[in-house]
Amino acid sequence: MSGRTPTPAPPASSSRVLICDDQQLIRMGLRMVIDSQPDLTVVGEAADGDAAIASVAALEPDLVLMDVRMPGLDGLAATEHLCAQPDGPQILVVTTFDLDEYAYAALRAGASGFLVKDAPAEEILVTVRAVLRGEVMVAPSLTRRLVERFVLQAPASAPAQHNRLTALTEREREVLALVAKGLANGEIADRLFVGETTVKTHLGRVLTKLGLRDRIHAVIFAYESGLIRVGD
Repeated sequence: MSGRTPTPAPPASSSRVLICDDQQLIRMGLRMVIDSQPDLTVVGEAADGDAAIASVAALEPDLVLMDVRMPGLDGLAATEHLCAQPDGPQILVVTTFDLDEYAYAALRAGASGFLVKDAPAEEILVTVRAVLRGEVMVAPSLTRRLVERFVLQAPASAPAQHNRLTALTEREREVLALVAKGLANGEIADRLFVGETTVKTHLGRVLTKLGLRDRIHAVIFAYESGLIRVGD
C-alpha cells in the first residue's frame, strides 16, 4: 500500500510538495497546512520510503517532507537515494525531536533541514518556503550541537576527508572552521574584520572546491576531516 493520495493538478506558479509519513494523521495535518497556501500544493502522499521514491519519479515534486522512522524503507535510505539524483527534490526532514540521530543522519545524507512534527503552522510554512528557495533551515548553533552529538557515530572517513582540506586556502579553512563552530556570516565577518559579502564568497568557494551541498554539509565535513574536533 503506497499511501499516495491523488490530487488535482496544481497551478503553474505553485510549488509542488510530497508528504511522506507512515502516520495518516500527520500526513493529513501537514496537507491542511500546505494546501491552505496559494503558492504551495500537495501533489501526493507516501507512507514509506519506497512509496516516496516512486512518487517522486511519478509526480516530480519540488520538495519532500520526509519522516525518518518508518516501516520498510525508512526516510534516511529514501533521502540518500533522492539526494543522489542530479535533479532530485529538496528534502525537509520531519522529526519528533530537534536533536534526533536520524535527523542528523538525514542531513548528512543531503537533506536541507528539518522540521519538528509539533511545530506551529506558521513555522512549518516559513521553513518550507525557505528550503524551496534553496536555504538551509537549521540554525548554525543547532547544526553544531547536532554534529557534536552524533558525528562520533558516523563511519570513519577522517583521513580521506583531511586530504581534501589541501584544496582550500588558509583563509578558506579559517572561514570553514568558524562556520563549524556555529558562527553566522555576520559574526564571522566581525571576527575576521572583513565584509559579510567576503565571508559569503569564501564559503561559496569552500563548497565548490569540496563538492559540498550547503552550509550544513560544510560543518559536517569540518568535523569529519579533523579541522574541528568535538569540544573546540
